Amino acid sequence: MNTPKVAEHIINWLKDYAVNAKVKGFVVGVSGGIDSAVTSTLCAETGLPTLCVELPIHQAQSQVNRAQEHIAQLKERFSNVSDARVNLTSTFEDFKTVVPEVDSSPKLDLSLANTRARLRMTTLYYFAGLHGLLVAGTGNKVEDFGVGFFTKYGDGGVDLSPIADLVKSEVYALGEFLKVPESIQKAQPTDGLFGDSRTDEDQIGASYDELEWAMTMQDNGKSVDDFEGREKEVYKIYTRLNTINQHKMVAIPVCEIPKSLK
Repeated sequence: MNTPKVAEHIINWLKDYAVNAKVKGFVVGVSGGIDSAVTSTLCAETGLPTLCVELPIHQAQSQVNRAQEHIAQLKERFSNVSDARVNLTSTFEDFKTVVPEVDSSPKLDLSLANTRARLRMTTLYYFAGLHGLLVAGTGNKVEDFGVGFFTKYGDGGVDLSPIADLVKSEVYALGEFLKVPESIQKAQPTDGLFGDSRTDEDQIGASYDELEWAMTMQDNGKSVDDFEGREKEVYKIYTRLNTINQHKMVAIPVCEIPKSLK
């Protein structure tokens, strides 16, 4: 990948889109992870107002520290960057008290994790509406179009996706080129939605390097029978998630009414 040219292309694309949409700039949720760090830096590089919002919900201190380090670095480098911090922990806890109580289960844990992401999306759009900004998505290609590792109408609820055509290794290459803090470049990827130390790899069962490989194999028309051992296991993980999460990746189905019935 020609990293400098890719960065330049995305920056110009972001700026052109904002100008044509007649909005002032961008708002980005900053988590302390590589995807949000790269996205917010690309937005900052446009020269347009870029609001970085930290949205902790029972967040691990290590994630908070990385997010704050990144935002401080961006504000030092770019005069067009501002920041806000909205601690949504109490909002999340209030939500749990008003919905019907159910026994603890994996489904409950996942529903509450997705609720965290949707509370953050709501908050980002609050700021977007208040300041005339676009919500910039932070999903990469493997997450958004490979395994569907995002929350529908949560971190998937955005106005534009600047890095969604880049796999994770390419995002890391951009992060190094854009001088993202080393602490973020070295951190294990995590969505931070469960309030514990689990990583993305813990949840998915495969690393991003493995998922990139599987995505390429599927694009090349390979089937599970073409592999053995760990490769077969990874390919099964990838294809299963790619199948069950198609509802996140395709347009909302519309029931089209025959003209004869209208």
